[in-house]
Amino acid sequence: MCENLVINNYDHLKTYFYLKNSRQINFIFLSFADQNREPVFPLSLGSNMKILITGTAGFIGYHLAKKLLAQGYDVVGIDSINDYYDVSLKYARLKDSGIDEENVRYNKPVQSTVYPGYRFVQLKLEDRENLHALFAAEQFDRVCNLAAQAGVRYSLTNPYAYIDSNITGFINILEGCRHHGVKHLAYASSSSVYGLNETMPFSTAHNVDHPVSLYAASKKSNELMAHTYSHLYGLPTTGLRFFTVYGPWGRPDMALFLFTRAILEGKPIDVFNNGQMERDFTYVDDIVEGITRVLDNPPEGNAEWSGKQPDPSSSKAPYKIYNIGNNNSVQLLDFIKAIENNLGMKAEMNMMPIQPGDVVKTWADVDDLVANVDYRPGTPIEKGVQQFIDWYKTFYNHNRT
Repeated sequence: MCENLVINNYDHLKTYFYLKNSRQINFIFLSFADQNREPVFPLSLGSNMKILITGTAGFIGYHLAKKLLAQGYDVVGIDSINDYYDVSLKYARLKDSGIDEENVRYNKPVQSTVYPGYRFVQLKLEDRENLHALFAAEQFDRVCNLAAQAGVRYSLTNPYAYIDSNITGFINILEGCRHHGVKHLAYASSSSVYGLNETMPFSTAHNVDHPVSLYAASKKSNELMAHTYSHLYGLPTTGLRFFTVYGPWGRPDMALFLFTRAILEGKPIDVFNNGQMERDFTYVDDIVEGITRVLDNPPEGNAEWSGKQPDPSSSKAPYKIYNIGNNNSVQLLDFIKAIENNLGMKAEMNMMPIQPGDVVKTWADVDDLVANVDYRPGTPIEKGVQQFIDWYKTFYNHNRT
């Protein structure tokens, strides 16, 4: 019997996977040049479901990983840790999950010190060779792709970042799933795909052929690519159109983060379209609950689907699209008022014109989510904003008095 195996990279993990299946290994080690080897966890030979989550240094991926780990899943998380926003926040999320920054090296697995079932790898989706080696070594049961180049406005100035991560990266995910027996791929789409559509609430039965940003176009492309793989190879895929996600550990480029920081620092906030905007703000715990329920319900082909009257959200192939939103559109000025009430401070507002790539209103129809996985998000905006502000003040050491 092989008692120990030192893992330096995913070539070694291929050996590990063989030995694991052969039951010839008791413990595994992670080895880095700047640290001593020590056993990090006893190898599980049980039947725990193994899930790949991409984007686990990101906002939603961090929360999803913690939820699935708490439910007993084995999770491998990957993230490029790019500098689209402050990487210290990304490393802080990882640290809260038991992954220390000093141990992170590109394409090197790091074992969590908090969760025995969690390992993290810094890896770009565009890195086809190493990503496919990861799929081959791990043999994931399911994959949740949350990694992407985010941001509508950023796509106006850095378009190639969206092609690299959201298109090239996504085809690498699809190929990994196709060739390694993944039973279900769930992936992040976006409410931005609705583009110029003005029919409310936004339904997955609506046409989404008129995006107004490259970010939206990249997400629509993901849906089309996923359907192709569902049709050609029988890969069950589910696209999740998230609606304005907010909550603790959120992204610094999002409105709640920007507004909270500015108000606390006594600075004005930029309010676009003169405040005449509405969003279906969705609390991150509701998003994560929706994802976990969908992951447990891979789609089957819709026997009633017809090419003469095609339903855009389903197919004869194992393919499905869901909205995950709060099913409630909130005026931007009311959202700002909720922030003011929780901070006990008034905002100084700079009224600005609408920005290119923005839409005036979003509102999610979640009837399919309710019907198929028995879930309707519902965290009130006041409660969600309070949870974020409590986290923000603690994380950034703001005086509460």
